[in-house]
Amino acid sequence: MNTNSTPISKTVDSESTVRAGRSHPHPVCALLVVLVCAAAPVFLSAQELIPAAYTPAPVGVNLVSVASYYNDGDIAFDPSGPIEDGSGEILASTLSYARTLGLFGRSTSLTIIQPYVKGELEGLYLGEPADAKRSGIGDTVIRLGVNLYGGKAMTPAEFAGYRPKTLIGTSVSVSAPTGQYDSSKLINIGTNRWSAKAEIGFVQVVGKWAFDAYVGGTFFTTNSDFFGGMSRSQDPIFSTQVHARYLFRRGLWGALDANFWYGGKTTVDGRTGDDLQENSRVGLTLAWQVAPRHGLRFAASRGAYTRIGGDFSSFGMAYSYNWMQQPKNR
Repeated sequence: MNTNSTPISKTVDSESTVRAGRSHPHPVCALLVVLVCAAAPVFLSAQELIPAAYTPAPVGVNLVSVASYYNDGDIAFDPSGPIEDGSGEILASTLSYARTLGLFGRSTSLTIIQPYVKGELEGLYLGEPADAKRSGIGDTVIRLGVNLYGGKAMTPAEFAGYRPKTLIGTSVSVSAPTGQYDSSKLINIGTNRWSAKAEIGFVQVVGKWAFDAYVGGTFFTTNSDFFGGMSRSQDPIFSTQVHARYLFRRGLWGALDANFWYGGKTTVDGRTGDDLQENSRVGLTLAWQVAPRHGLRFAASRGAYTRIGGDFSSFGMAYSYNWMQQPKNR
């Protein structure tokens, strides 16, 4: 949901692995033990925790995923605003489709995500108890990720013998204002504005361990129809993520996750809010390829340090189904 401080509802999917397995008899299934894009909803904003987001996969992988996250905890608004002691319970679900491509000879992934959010917030509005319930579709997200080093565009046969070492990738995620929005309400699911996040990621694989580090920035257009017809703008948010992943066995890995983000101060009709975000989260992720075309992912995280927003606990599960695009007969 979207408040006058920070959006809570955006989600996006991405996942991949440290290595590929070849134990299944079907040559295509053998390459799909782990993928570059699998199901796990996270926040499009700087709050996201996405381990293994930049590991390549063979060209032609398709993936459909359904994911759901439960978020519960305190919500910190602008201290000078009318809402105090905010808390909420939010269930954010996503349906997404991902496809791996070859762009300029590099491994590339394109993902489209549609969230659906249901939640209840409560707190003190001008000193009086108040609550709000919302449900509906969220803003649609499109993500394009490209490997810059260490992962060329590969056929299934080439990918079968691929072992990543050092990887560098970049991505751009764009959120379109398609979500449910009503300017007469202070709290909404949609944001009524565009936003884009540019990020660069570094990955180093050492044996069964892989270490990820990402740095990015999220930029926002102005919502010219904010609560009561006001204009609301927001400064960029700059963020970093770090992850330590361990491969327990083929198709099963876990990760320790942490992030930090800074910025996002808002201005409403010329008045700058006291809502600078300076927060961090920590989490755990477990990814399991239960069958050649079926994957599960579990994740949990909580706020580690919070100034404004982000002080909540999150628990989620995702299911994904994948298939390889078969070449056309000539």
